[in-house]
Amino acid sequence: MNTVTTVRELRAAVAQARAEGKDIGLVPTMGNLHAGHIALVEQAAQRTGFVVASIFVNPLQFGPNEDLASYPRTLADDQKKLLDAGCDLLFAPSVEEMYPQGMQSQTIVHVSGVSEGLCGASRPGHFDGVATVVTKLFQMVQPDLAIFGQKDFQQLAVIRTLVRDLNIPVQILGMPTVRAEDGLALSSRNGYLSPEERAIAPQLYRTLQWLGEEVRGGRRDYAQLCGEGRQRLTDAGFRPDYLDICQADSLRPAQPDDRHLVIAAAAYLGNTRLIDNLEVELASAP
Repeated sequence: MNTVTTVRELRAAVAQARAEGKDIGLVPTMGNLHAGHIALVEQAAQRTGFVVASIFVNPLQFGPNEDLASYPRTLADDQKKLLDAGCDLLFAPSVEEMYPQGMQSQTIVHVSGVSEGLCGASRPGHFDGVATVVTKLFQMVQPDLAIFGQKDFQQLAVIRTLVRDLNIPVQILGMPTVRAEDGLALSSRNGYLSPEERAIAPQLYRTLQWLGEEVRGGRRDYAQLCGEGRQRLTDAGFRPDYLDICQADSLRPAQPDDRHLVIAAAAYLGNTRLIDNLEVELASAP
């Protein structure tokens, strides 16, 4: 596996792979890789002939009071994991390489609709930063396939909409969330949790599972259900940010006749913000 830090080197390596008849897979990450990231890389290796992973802690998607400075940066360990997973090329650029005119002068990509609720409401500007950096990576790599985890459900929806609306010729594949044995979704931010908080953290997914069972059992009083779910989280020791039941494709609030739902939540344990989601598919009305 080669590691490059400039767009020029990246494009040269991808061009060589294409000249050899290989299709290109891309797995964008912010590093501090865990088993969830590695599953994406392994899937890309199965589906394409040349896998590019990127590691870039993107300042544009962090708010002024968020953890940009403290976000874990573990490049050497990440390189070993990527090599073992079958990655062919790692692109690890600097901020200056990604935003050579400075971030204040950077053209911003805004995806309407799906970016505006849930995490978009709690983290203003976050998805503009995501959409902008992903658009840049797609232009730099021009992959045939790009793979993202479904733990970041809204992010995946934003990227699918971006690709559709801007006619970007890349297939987007979402992969199921990888979880610890106790159900906690794997996340780079889990390392911030104290041992006591880590013991509580699986209650986030268990609350989503409870809500899913209630919905499958016939409850359609979604506002009341979400209120009960938030109370469960509070009782467990969380500070809920949001907990909503949405129509899965548009992320608008779910209506009683919607069939494809997602239950999405974000909550704080101490200073650590955790997100998770659960898709629910209901049988069509007779």
